[in-house]
Amino acid sequence: HKQKTGWVVSLVANITGWKNRMAGWFVDREFFMRANGQVRFLKISAALQRRVAGIAAFVIGVWLVVTLGMMVNQVYVSVERMALSQQQAKVQSAEERVATYRNSIDDVTKDLERRQAMLEGLAEKYPEAEVPASQAAPASEEEKAANKISALVPEAAGLARIEARQIRFAEKMTRIAEARIRKVEAAIRKFGLNPDALAREADSAQGGPFIPFFGSAKQDVRDPRFTRLATSLDRMDAMERALAAIPTSMPAAVMLMSSGFGYRHDPFTGAGAMHSGLDFKGPAGTPILAAAEGKVTSAGVQSGYGNCIEITHANGLVTRYAHLSGFNVSLGQKVDRGIQIGRMGSTGRSTGSHLHFEVRLNGQAINPRKFLEANPDVLETQAVAGIRAGDPAKKS
Repeated sequence: HKQKTGWVVSLVANITGWKNRMAGWFVDREFFMRANGQVRFLKISAALQRRVAGIAAFVIGVWLVVTLGMMVNQVYVSVERMALSQQQAKVQSAEERVATYRNSIDDVTKDLERRQAMLEGLAEKYPEAEVPASQAAPASEEEKAANKISALVPEAAGLARIEARQIRFAEKMTRIAEARIRKVEAAIRKFGLNPDALAREADSAQGGPFIPFFGSAKQDVRDPRFTRLATSLDRMDAMERALAAIPTSMPAAVMLMSSGFGYRHDPFTGAGAMHSGLDFKGPAGTPILAAAEGKVTSAGVQSGYGNCIEITHANGLVTRYAHLSGFNVSLGQKVDRGIQIGRMGSTGRSTGSHLHFEVRLNGQAINPRKFLEANPDVLETQAVAGIRAGDPAKKS
């Protein structure tokens, strides 16, 4: 009991000591300034110092929590990918594949034909993945498996070699897709956006009936390398569409920016205000252009904005074009990047002819400047992604 009492007394003493030391940090401080022969005194109270320190500590704490959350999310995504890779690494052994061929050559034939049609479609879409005839020999491991199948199940020799070539193609296509993913993700990060967050936005809007790619028989060909290929292609498609949807085109053919994003003096009241976009000054009637491909989800008068158009792009991105003198598009219309959607004006809360341009991500205004001033290499990557993500007719 005495030991416990002594420990409590020691703890109280330590806390008291810390409080006294902290009180010594925040004391009333006086400063004097001399200018033009006059001396002025400035007093900063201890209470004010404590409040400022408390606010700073709170801001730092919030920043640490947000940073920790981002790190945890990144680790979680990495763990998921590692688990998927381990699952996909379980490839059928040669013995298992021999059993598959022996039990049901007809089912294997149907699955290989279905898979071959899919791969031929990929070869047309991604010609760089096609294996030249001079290099069409199967990979060494697959060749061994094919030779074993040919020896034990002679009637399946041709099918085994077809499967070996298919697997080789799938592995090469997977490497190409993963290389594209890394390049596009790097470009998205240069815009200050999170590729994984954009991918989740894309995944949240999918559906349709389940139609299995492979056959329903128990002995069908279900090599996990094709599962990995499908996963990589899905990720690549989502990332390229996300990059292509980022609004990087200038919304008007004028270079004079009359007001930036963030804190400013309100042009009407002079009071401090938050400006949620960029203002571009130009003559009335100047064509206003879509900054990226999307769908017109609002076209009309909005309070403060006057005549205003909103275009919804992929993955939660929205661009807003305000103070227009007229519209060139209608509600629900799909527009391409660079198409004229309206005309510059001075409607709404405006002091003169200009365009107010906003970019919003999931409803939150973000600075459009980092999109409009992207590096040429990033824009080149985006242009290529836009071609790949667009309609086949646009690729010719």
